[in-house]
Parts: sequence; C-alpha cells; structure tokens
Amino acid sequence: MNKLDTNEVIQIGLIVKDVQKTSRHYAEVFGFPAPEIVSIADDAFAKTEYHDRPSTARGKAAFFKLGSVEIELIEPVGAPSTWEEFLRTHGEGLHHIAIKTEKMKEAQEFLASKKMETVQQGGWDGGQYAYVECTDKLGTILELLHFDK
Repeated sequence: MNKLDTNEVIQIGLIVKDVQKTSRHYAEVFGFPAPEIVSIADDAFAKTEYHDRPSTARGKAAFFKLGSVEIELIEPVGAPSTWEEFLRTHGEGLHHIAIKTEKMKEAQEFLASKKMETVQQGGWDGGQYAYVECTDKLGTILELLHFDK
C-alpha cells in the first residue's frame, strides 16, 4: 500500500542564483519561450514556516512544463528558507522532487515516522506545500503538494 497516496512525480525543483538568466538558458535549450518570472511565498496567505517558525522567506520562480513533469527554477530572496540554505550550503542544483498528495498531514506523519522531518511548509491560494528532508534516505528533499481546486 502506498503510504504517500501517490506514485506520480509532478515536479523537479532546482535552486539557482539567477532565475532570469537560468530560465533563458532552459528556454534556449528546450526551444520554449522563456516563462514569466513569478514571486513565490510572498504574501500573508503563504503562512510560511521554516523549521517550525514563521518565516518571511520568498523566492522568484520560473516553471517549465515538460510532458507530465514540471521543472521549477527557484532563486531564493530574503529571509532564511530551505531554498536559501540549499544555495548557501550546496550551490545551485537539484533541491527537490515533488509529488501530489490528497492526504498532506498523513503523508507528513508517515515520513516523520521514518525520521524524515518537514523543514518548510506553507500555502497559496489553491493549495499547500511541505518540504520534507529526505536527503539521507532518498538523496533529495521531497516536496508534498496538495491542491484544493
């Protein structure tokens, strides 16, 4: 039985120093127009928590849809976050693999029982996210995504 309520990877997230520049390179390589750069986690609704504390962490992001998987490029901005910590300690690169779940709390509890703790979570108008530190066991952070609509 699948404890995470999914078997579908929907997103690969990369941390970058300059989302504008990197998105232009992706657009050039894949032959797509460069996507709009959007702000993430930058409003009161986000209610971002980083290591169980309220955070004003923000980011700039670009999204590329490649078949059933989306590539998310994230440039950290401002307050400490999993994105800023990753860039500071690892440099640019693979930050997370994201899966969609209908049972966010249950998925987080299951992963916590396996000693994989949520390091950042929040929401947007239409859903919630949680980054779970799974690097020791899975080689990367796992992002849980729940869509309300």
